[in-house]
Amino acid sequence: MKGKARKAKPRIKRRFAKCKITLMKVDYREKSIRVTMKPHEYLEVSWRGAWFEKRVEGWLVGEVTLKDDKIIIPFKSYKVIKVMDVIGWDSNELELTGYTPRTGFIHLDLRPLQSMKIVYERKKAIAQSKGKRGLYEKYVRRERNRVRDFTNKLASQLTRTFPNTLHVFKDLEKDDMIGKSRVGRTRRKRNARTPWKTIHRRIGGKALTARVPARNTTRTCSRCRFKVRDLREQEFKCPRCGFRMNRQKNAAINIRRRYLEGGGRKHRMRGFPHRDELEDSMKVELWAEVTQSGQRLMTWWGCEKPHMKPMKPRASRRPHIKQYKPP
Repeated sequence: MKGKARKAKPRIKRRFAKCKITLMKVDYREKSIRVTMKPHEYLEVSWRGAWFEKRVEGWLVGEVTLKDDKIIIPFKSYKVIKVMDVIGWDSNELELTGYTPRTGFIHLDLRPLQSMKIVYERKKAIAQSKGKRGLYEKYVRRERNRVRDFTNKLASQLTRTFPNTLHVFKDLEKDDMIGKSRVGRTRRKRNARTPWKTIHRRIGGKALTARVPARNTTRTCSRCRFKVRDLREQEFKCPRCGFRMNRQKNAAINIRRRYLEGGGRKHRMRGFPHRDELEDSMKVELWAEVTQSGQRLMTWWGCEKPHMKPMKPRASRRPHIKQYKPP
C-alpha cells in the first residue's frame, strides 16, 4: 500500500494462486502444461485447438494463474523494435499534447472521457441519494467498463497511427494533485476524473514508453531554459528571451528534450534537428480523436476543427433513472 494502508484489514474478494515456473512443466510440442499440485498429483492443461493457438506460435509461457473456475495462461514474446521517432506527451485535463520535429504538435482529444465521467458522476449521485444501492453499483460497473474501452481504443489507435515510436510521459503523482491541503475542491474533483496513469499504462502495453520527472517541465522555457517562478496563465511567457507559446506545447517540448538528454541531467543535446527545422515543426498542428470503430485515430492537419474547440463538457441535468430489479 506504499505506506498508506488503512486500519481496516483487506478482505479476499477473488481467490487466485500464481504458479511458480519451478512447479510447472511446459511441453511446446504437445502444447500442454503440467502443474504440480501435490507430490505425485498433477493438473494438465492444453491450449491445442484454442482460438489463440496460431497467434501465440513460438511464444513462451509465463506463470500460470489458478482461479476457482478457470486457468489463465500468460504468453510472452521478444522482438526487436527499431525506434524511428520520439514523442513527448504532456498530460492535461482535456487532451494529450505531444511534440516531435517529424510531425509537429499533436493534440489528442480526451473530452469524450471527461463527458463520460461527468455523466456517470451525476447518475451515481442521484442513485445514491435515493438509496438505490443496486443501481449505484450498476453505474459504477458501467462507468468502469466504458472508461476501460476508451483507454484500450486510444492505446491501440495511437500505436497504429505512430508505429515504431517511443512515447515519453511525465511521471505524475496524482496524490499531490488531489490533496485537500494543496488543491481546492473544484480543481481536485476535476483532476480526479482523468485517469492519466491508466492511459499511460495502456499505451505501455502496446508500444514503447518512458517516463521523466515532471518537475519544472511547464515552467522552463523551451528556447533558453529559463525557469519562470509564477505561471498561472495558459500562455507561457519567458521574461528573458521573450518567447511565447501555449504552456502545454512548451511542456511537451521539454518532456521530449529531457528524455533525450538523459532524464533531466545536464548532458549534451542528442537527436535534435537544426534550429530552423525545429522552428518550422512548431508551426504544424495535428488534431486527433479516438474513433469508436476503426484502426487509426481520426486526424486533421493545419487548423483546429469546430468540434475540437476546448470547452468544458456538461452532463444532462436530469438523467433518466429506471427502477433497478436485482437478478
